[in-house]
Amino acid sequence: MPYSTSVAPPVKPTAAVPDGLPPGLPRVLAVATITIGLSMAVLSNSMTNLALPYIAQDLEISAETSIWIVNASQIAQMICLLPLAALGDIVGYRHVYRAGLLLFCVASVGCALAPSLAWLLAARTLQGLGGAGLMAIQPALVRAIYPRNMLGRGLGFNTTVVATTLAAGPSLGAALLTVSSWPILFAVYIPLGLVSFVLGERYLPRTTHVRRPFDILSAILSGTTFGLLIFGIDGIAHGHSWEVILAEMGGAASLGALFIWRQTRLAHPMMPIDIFKRPIFSLSITTSSCTFVAQGLAYVSLPFFFHTVLGRSATDTGILLTAWPLALAVIAPFAGRLADRYHAGVLGAIGLSSMTTGLVLTALLPEQPSTADIMWRLMLCGAGFGIFASPNNRLMMNAVPRDRSGSAGGIIATSRTLGQTMGAALVALTFGLFDFSGGGEEANAAAHAALWLGAGFAGTALVIGSMRMRLQR
Repeated sequence: MPYSTSVAPPVKPTAAVPDGLPPGLPRVLAVATITIGLSMAVLSNSMTNLALPYIAQDLEISAETSIWIVNASQIAQMICLLPLAALGDIVGYRHVYRAGLLLFCVASVGCALAPSLAWLLAARTLQGLGGAGLMAIQPALVRAIYPRNMLGRGLGFNTTVVATTLAAGPSLGAALLTVSSWPILFAVYIPLGLVSFVLGERYLPRTTHVRRPFDILSAILSGTTFGLLIFGIDGIAHGHSWEVILAEMGGAASLGALFIWRQTRLAHPMMPIDIFKRPIFSLSITTSSCTFVAQGLAYVSLPFFFHTVLGRSATDTGILLTAWPLALAVIAPFAGRLADRYHAGVLGAIGLSSMTTGLVLTALLPEQPSTADIMWRLMLCGAGFGIFASPNNRLMMNAVPRDRSGSAGGIIATSRTLGQTMGAALVALTFGLFDFSGGGEEANAAAHAALWLGAGFAGTALVIGSMRMRLQR
């Protein structure tokens, strides 16, 4: 592959790119296709988390070891997002999506039939790879399905699907476990995936391909960089030796620098570094990352706060936690419609102000708050996140050419996953510093420190995101 000192202009399609699918049944069924896949990818982790105690008991493994059943999928998904997003630009988004669906279904069969931990870990790794194929090109498929003046609405609907699935995941998993054992939580994806696979062949749009080779070396560098970074973050959270953590972080930094250098030298990079030179994109992706760190801090720390500090039952805690995603699900469609009319910087400032305020007020809860006291604060957070998310994604997707939609979607998905991972790691680190396991005042201080840290990241996102208001839409 030839090298150059600057990034070559994107390849222009020979025919005019259609502005979305025609209204009516074709668009509805295309949306249904990607909705099924998105729901499967989100549920695969939330329902697996619920099943870990049962899997650990059945396979005779420790609780600590069982966590790798979740980690295996998350790590595989993280390291494959960018390569599969770039592959979507080359071979077509529908092909990557349908291949991801097929692999996800095959892996689900393996998970449901797993007789041992090694078997289950291998199947979960393949499921994460399939999930990466579903998640990496979601924004690009939405952009291809909806006309430009409805892009915000489409992204808003996707946000609603994610929020609703997150809210329903624990209840759906619990309902399935009442009628069968844990393998059913994996078997349920098989018919769903096959339906989406068949619909995808008929109704997903056929997008213009970019003629360029797939860069295997960049894929290896990207995957290794993010893999080492996740292991390093996990090591900090779980108290691994500093020598190992520094080696992992140092390796991630070195390989990451080499990956970025290589992208600047290629005519057709896997990660188009030049799009970061656009202030609107750089500010938006940084804002998004900070927001997902804040969300990760809240999502992981709140169950401990409600159960350990406030003394709420598991049932009460589950009910309280639904306030955030339900408010998000309600507000996201309206935010998507507003995004097609108003600047994302303005909507983002409103949303992040609401989210930051909600987190601050949650950290300032009285010692014995009522259920209503807690829920309206979390609804403020969820509504604020919903007002921010869809307009922000719309702005980022419109900031890049159509032939780079896959790569842009991969960057967006990577920032989301990495932000949530860092948020969870910061909770573990904070709990360790304040000795959360000791209970009493230490647990109270640890939970509040995590919430204040989340509010700090949300406030940082608000400041960075507000800088976009002076830029042209």
